[in-house]
Amino acid sequence: MIYCVEDDSGIRDLMLYTLNAAGFEAKGFADGAAFWDALASQRPRLILLDIMLPGEDGLSILKRLRASSLAAGIPVILATAKGTEYDKVIGLDLGADDYLAKPFGMMEMISRVKAVLRRAEPKYVSSILQAGRLILNAEEHTVTANGVRIDLTLKEFELLKLFMENPGRVFTRDQLLQAVWGIDYLGESRTVDVHIGTLRTKLGSCGDCIKTVRGVGYRLEAAL
Repeated sequence: MIYCVEDDSGIRDLMLYTLNAAGFEAKGFADGAAFWDALASQRPRLILLDIMLPGEDGLSILKRLRASSLAAGIPVILATAKGTEYDKVIGLDLGADDYLAKPFGMMEMISRVKAVLRRAEPKYVSSILQAGRLILNAEEHTVTANGVRIDLTLKEFELLKLFMENPGRVFTRDQLLQAVWGIDYLGESRTVDVHIGTLRTKLGSCGDCIKTVRGVGYRLEAAL
């Protein structure tokens, strides 16, 4: 659902018609009051927001949106009068994702809507990490080495996951303590050495990919 907040009924109807023709669901509102009422019952994917509105203007609405814990993440495209550079800059500073300078073409509007929605979509991150014959599935919380399922403790699993997410990067013992055990952990760095040792043993020949960097810490070396 896309919300269009535009007080000019002719422009608003044309925007809604074009959005529907492009395959989007859309609703239009003539002022901020109607918009806020709708937002209380349904969260849109994106908001097209005119700056010049009766009552509460678009910049005030945008500021309230960005201060709201429930609506802060909704993408907003501002519609600004042509030549109002100040409003455009203020809008972007307040957190607008893009802007359209009036008068704008309907195809330009659709193009910008699609571009902002693409940027706003969460990026897919694979839950499966692989380093040579070593495979870690973060979603299933499983590890296989040379095709054999390996049972790891939680800390061993987190250590291995950190290494496999950052192949080639050297971690100091203090960095590993903070990342895996937490910043408030009061134990000694020797804890890391012990867990690395047991992790290597459990992984068998695949454990050789966890290298000791003398005087620094550890890193994972393996063909990905």
